[in-house]
Amino acid sequence: MKIVVDTNIIFSALLNSNSTIGDLLFNSDKHFEFYSCNYLRYEIQKHWERLKKISKLSDQQLTVSYTLVLSKLKFINEEIIPDETWIASEQIAKGIDIDDIDFVALTKFLKATLWTGDKVLYNGLKKLAFKKLLNTTELLALRTTKDKK
Repeated sequence: MKIVVDTNIIFSALLNSNSTIGDLLFNSDKHFEFYSCNYLRYEIQKHWERLKKISKLSDQQLTVSYTLVLSKLKFINEEIIPDETWIASEQIAKGIDIDDIDFVALTKFLKATLWTGDKVLYNGLKKLAFKKLLNTTELLALRTTKDKK
């Protein structure tokens, strides 16, 4: 199953790799393929100093963690997403958070499911009947169900 990961999931994994989010990223290979877009890298770099401060990690420690976490993702260049997908995604994201358009567009393009911890995005997409959407609790439950099969 293809899962698009948005930036707040990666923030959480960097701040606590022993969390449920870390567990899902590092121990779900047999069920999920994790994807993201280059915009995620930009957002992480933009908030690098804040991540260092919150995590209390050195630059080197955070870089190692960042490299490990990103190794679990397959990155897709947004430039290959067709214009019509961007336009449809903009219509969806503009009333919620336009900064999330890349993740919505990639989800639509890959026919994947978006994994987000952003409550505003999650609730906004749910209101718009965006069905390909999971929060961390739902993704964990899905993995548990798949493990039992």
